[in-house]
Amino acid sequence: MTGNPTGNPTGNPTGKPTGNPTGNPTGKPTGNPTGKVDHEERRRQIAEALLRIADTEGLQSASMRAVATEAGVSLRLVQYYFTTKQGLLLDALARLGTQLQARMERWIGEARAPREVVTAILSCILPTDAESRRITRTYAAYYTLVLSDPEVLEQQAAQPPVVLEGFLVKQLRAAQQAGQIAPERDVEMAAAGLLAMVNGLGSSVLGGQRDGEQALAILTHHLDELFRP
Repeated sequence: MTGNPTGNPTGNPTGKPTGNPTGNPTGKPTGNPTGKVDHEERRRQIAEALLRIADTEGLQSASMRAVATEAGVSLRLVQYYFTTKQGLLLDALARLGTQLQARMERWIGEARAPREVVTAILSCILPTDAESRRITRTYAAYYTLVLSDPEVLEQQAAQPPVVLEGFLVKQLRAAQQAGQIAPERDVEMAAAGLLAMVNGLGSSVLGGQRDGEQALAILTHHLDELFRP
């Protein structure tokens, strides 16, 4: 299966497309007084258009043509920067992960104690505001895509959760060593369980079974049970 998750479909060592994708006689995009093309900005523009479609309509509606329309560019330009749909999906997924990471960093803030860090990370994943609802809906769109075509994103779609789970294990182990979690507790199982629970709570919030405050209360209850020597 092809596709380039780095967003470099050209194969040249600079990572910058060559040639004239714009279709105008000068070879320079219109509307840019400097005559220079910011290729990363072009890729970002196209990838974020896909993420908006994923959020509002689902990835089944995110054809290359639909992405071009949403981004306000030509289909030819989309295909120039992303030669395959898989490459575009992976690039957009990586950008979504960066957005979630930035949100986590803001929520962690000055937190230092393991309980504070774990609470901040898991709380910020729950869809309790506009940003987190958008991120959760978009990840759900990718999950739905993987259910219908498990190989479309190969193993790369599973990487961010694995990294996050590992980080939670590190925090829980530090808390255990500090006597805040009982020594017999399996912190790896606890981390996996907490992430699974938060994912389930997020789905229930989006589905209207409970609101964000109720989801946070459930999370707090389980953390209170875990952080008990």
